[in-house]
Amino acid sequence: MGYNQPMRKGLFLVVLLALALAGCQRQALAPTALEKGREKEVLKVQDAVEVLDAMERIPEKSIPPALLGNARGVAVIPGVIKLGYVLGGRHGTGVLLVRTAKGWSYPVFISLSGGSVGLQVGAQSADIVLVFKSTKGIDGILSGKFTLGADASVAAGPVGRQAEASTDAQLKAEIYSYARSRGLFAGVSVEGSVLSVDGGADADFYRAPGVGARDIFSGRDVGRAHPVAEKLRATLKKYTTE
Repeated sequence: MGYNQPMRKGLFLVVLLALALAGCQRQALAPTALEKGREKEVLKVQDAVEVLDAMERIPEKSIPPALLGNARGVAVIPGVIKLGYVLGGRHGTGVLLVRTAKGWSYPVFISLSGGSVGLQVGAQSADIVLVFKSTKGIDGILSGKFTLGADASVAAGPVGRQAEASTDAQLKAEIYSYARSRGLFAGVSVEGSVLSVDGGADADFYRAPGVGARDIFSGRDVGRAHPVAEKLRATLKKYTTE
């Protein structure tokens, strides 16, 4: 059975439309010139922004503003995977920002890993947020591998806008840890986990081979930072302004 001319024209238009849509989709999915070579890092920073924004959506089940307002540093580690089958462990990558005289620094990429022993089965994923009350833990991370609980005291953080400063003996721990799962924040134990700087991710994100974490924190070698870094700094400022 043949096709008449109107039908052929219709099919031709449909094919053209399909090809155009496919081209648009490929263009939308393809990384931009700003993202090429650092796609993973850009997505990681975007995820960190989403985690921070989640604090505003459920304020009564979130990190107390007073604690954030006095923070010397904040680490956001999205999608930390915790595995367990007798021998358990966790691993994830994220970013660390520190408070400077000029405001919040640009992000330094870090990794978190740790293990535990015990009867445990299963796997779970959660976003981890660490709030640093002093610079001791930050200095430790910059000096090399840093173990939470051993090199600086860490405690599961209080939750909610009404959390009082008397929590945990007047918040005497140096670092407070939180996990976000299913949209809710809760204090979590990460004692024994190791934090370290991911220099390779820093080099990719800032397009500066050999860039150091201290340089990034001081504002040096950040001229090629992806615009999403500014969004992260602005988001953190919004939630840590007293």
